[in-house]
Amino acid sequence: MLIDKFGRVHDYLRISLTESCNLRCKYCMPEDYTFPAVLPKHYMTADEIDHIAKIFIRLGVNKIRLTGGEPLLRKDAKKIIENFAKYTSVDTNENPIKLTITTNGILVHQFIDVFQNANLHSVNLSLDTLMPDRFENITKRNSFHKVLSNMHLLLQNNFHVKLNVVAMKGVNDDELTDFIQLTRDFPLHVRFIEFMPFQGNEWNKNKLISYKEMLDRASHFFEVIPLENKKHDTAKKFKVLGHEGTFAFINTMSEPFCGDCNRIRLTADGKLKNCLFSKGEIDLLTPLRTGENILPLILSSIENKQQKWGGQELFDNTENRSMIAIGG
Repeated sequence: MLIDKFGRVHDYLRISLTESCNLRCKYCMPEDYTFPAVLPKHYMTADEIDHIAKIFIRLGVNKIRLTGGEPLLRKDAKKIIENFAKYTSVDTNENPIKLTITTNGILVHQFIDVFQNANLHSVNLSLDTLMPDRFENITKRNSFHKVLSNMHLLLQNNFHVKLNVVAMKGVNDDELTDFIQLTRDFPLHVRFIEFMPFQGNEWNKNKLISYKEMLDRASHFFEVIPLENKKHDTAKKFKVLGHEGTFAFINTMSEPFCGDCNRIRLTADGKLKNCLFSKGEIDLLTPLRTGENILPLILSSIENKQQKWGGQELFDNTENRSMIAIGG
C-alpha cells in the first residue's frame, strides 16, 4: 500500500494521456501554449502506460482516471483504454479496478463502444457554460452543441455522467441555477469547481467564488438537501428535492480537503506528482526505459508528500505546471 507520513493511503491514480486539447480554455491553458505536431518521444507509449499502471495496481491502486489535455485526441487512445479491460473485468479479477475518464466530450461519440468494452461506466464531462456564444468565448471553439449532444448520448447509454463546471466570478457564475436545473430531469451530477491557480491561467482572487457563496445562491432558488459524503470525497454533495440528479462543490481553495487525500498523478511525459499543486515531480519514464526498478521512486514520492497544497500557499505566486501539462 502507498501510505505517506501523514497516514494517508493512496489508491487513486490519475494518468494524463496527452497535453494536447481541441479547446483552448484560459483557466487550463496559457495563452501562448503550443501543441506538439506529433506524439513526442518523451510521452509514455501505450505499453509503458500499461506497465506503470500495473505496478500501481499491485501497490493497492483501485481507481484509475484517464485525463489530458483531451485524452481522446491520442491516436492510440482506444488501445490504451482497451488495455485496461484486463484490470476492470470482474471475470478475471478478484478486485477489479474502477476505470473512469475526464473529457471535454467532443469525441465521445467515437468511443462509446470502447468505453463499454473496457467497463468504463463513469465519465467526467467538462462544460463551463450552457450558452453557445459563451462557450465559444471560453474555449475559443464552436463545439457547444457537439458536447451537449454527446452528454445526452452518454446518458442514453446509461453512463454515470458528472458535469465539471469551473466556476469563475464574472464569467459563468450567473449560470449556477441553470446547471442545477439540469438535474431536475436528468440523472446528472453537476460539480462546481472553485477556480484554482496554475501557471499562465490569469488566476486572481477576484475571480474566485467560494462554495459557500454558491451554496447560498442555490439555496435561495431551490429546496436543497445535503447528501452523505464518503471518505476521500473531494466534493460536498447536495440534491434539490424532487430532482433526478445531484450537484456538488469542489472547494479546493476555500476549504481544502488535503487531510484525506488519496490521489496521485502521472503526467503524459511520465512524471509522478504526489499532489496537484506540488512543485516537485519524479521522473518514472526515463528509468523505466533504462531498465531500472521504479518502485523505490514511487515509494519515495509518496513518503515525501506535503500535508497541504504541495507545501505551497495557493495564491498569486504558485509555482507549478499549467493545468493542461499536469492532467485534469
